[in-house]
Amino acid sequence: MNTDEYRRWSQAATDWIAAYRNGLREHPVRAQIEPGSILAQLPAAAPEQGEDFSAIFADFEKLVPPGLTHWQHPRFFAYFPANSSMPSVIAEQLTAAIAANCMLWQTSPVGTEMEIRMLEWLRDLCGLPSWQGVIQDSASSGTLAAVLTAREKALDWQGNQQGLSAQPRLRMYYSAHAHSSVPKAVMLAGIGRDNAVAIGLDANGSMDAAKLEAAIAADREAGLLPAAVLATVGATSTGNSDDLEQLGAIVRRHKLYGHVDAAWAGAAALCPEHRGLLAGLEQWDSYLFNPHKWLGTNFDLSAHYLKDPAAQVKTFGSQPDYLRTEDRETPADFSSWTAPLGRRFRALKLWFVLRSYGAEGLRAMLRDHIAWAGEAEQQLASQPGFRICGPRRLSLFLFRHEPEGLDAEGLNAHNARLLQAINDDGFLYLTQTRLGEDYALRFQIGSTAAARDDVLASIERIVHLAGQVK
Repeated sequence: MNTDEYRRWSQAATDWIAAYRNGLREHPVRAQIEPGSILAQLPAAAPEQGEDFSAIFADFEKLVPPGLTHWQHPRFFAYFPANSSMPSVIAEQLTAAIAANCMLWQTSPVGTEMEIRMLEWLRDLCGLPSWQGVIQDSASSGTLAAVLTAREKALDWQGNQQGLSAQPRLRMYYSAHAHSSVPKAVMLAGIGRDNAVAIGLDANGSMDAAKLEAAIAADREAGLLPAAVLATVGATSTGNSDDLEQLGAIVRRHKLYGHVDAAWAGAAALCPEHRGLLAGLEQWDSYLFNPHKWLGTNFDLSAHYLKDPAAQVKTFGSQPDYLRTEDRETPADFSSWTAPLGRRFRALKLWFVLRSYGAEGLRAMLRDHIAWAGEAEQQLASQPGFRICGPRRLSLFLFRHEPEGLDAEGLNAHNARLLQAINDDGFLYLTQTRLGEDYALRFQIGSTAAARDDVLASIERIVHLAGQVK
């Protein structure tokens, strides 16, 4: 494809994107296809000869839209958002065209220096401590980096050097409502799932401080080596948060490594009224949240902040001669802060979004989503047979439909059928969780395209469908 053809087809792609975004409300939110139906339409082998781009684009239009679950749909209320904005899309197009590898300062100076400044902007907008930041692809990678750093600090940096077989058995503590990426990170770090200790919650939905103290004491008594506490702000199932002030004091007293995962809820700190969720953060060692969830920035971009970057650089740093910048001092070489050597120019899309929306524009979006979630919760709670079983936390709440005459097992089955009816209907998209033994439906607002009417109309549709489910 030459540049003239590129101009033609990039314009066609731009027109398609604009039409797609404008028409999202007309699509069912979740893909309405059978498993394997797309696979059956894709040839079993790649072509030997190049094909005309018009045929490729025609197949794209035929195959891709029907197979999409539309994450940018204004009535996508499932999981947490992976939201996107048009300024971010434009930045991603430019990033792809530039195709820079930002592994070192010298391989893309603007990539490194813009990353430094954008994370400073974001840090200050959220009222965070004056820590240094690095962009990870996802919260899962950031959590793994924190676990590996905690492991090495606890082992006096001998894990990477000698391996783990001759080292003490480590223990890492996390709250029972933490994301599954937390125990997974402990497993991937070679520490073992059995040594990822889930601590129960207190009456406020926080990791129970007394139970944490007891677990640390018992492990030390048994000859084990406590290494880290991994806290959660904005739990996936309920939106509950750990008490960073209380738990941070325990982290410091026991000289452990403390990491905070606020992947979704951290964005709310742009609004000063929600910064109480992060009270006590200064006692911890690292913190992350995802602008690609709730700040209009395309996946993948996780902001990972470090009180002492030197510890993580010591864990990950490996610079052979061919990766050294020898003729000058550089601000940072971020490939030494993270697991991958290669790094995309992710800071560009954050720059576009922060400048396009401004802090007030982003705050307005967050406040709207939170307010609309409150209205939706009240509207659903007022309907006969509905119960709010997880009160609203920011823009998330949980509910069940509980018609009379059903036992606990029957109610769970009924709510599972309700969820299927909602998602098969296509008007909106929800996901589920469990509170103890109770099957519950999650309602979470985060789409940049969402409007109040989308939210309230969705509550009406839920009530209507609940009356049809047998």
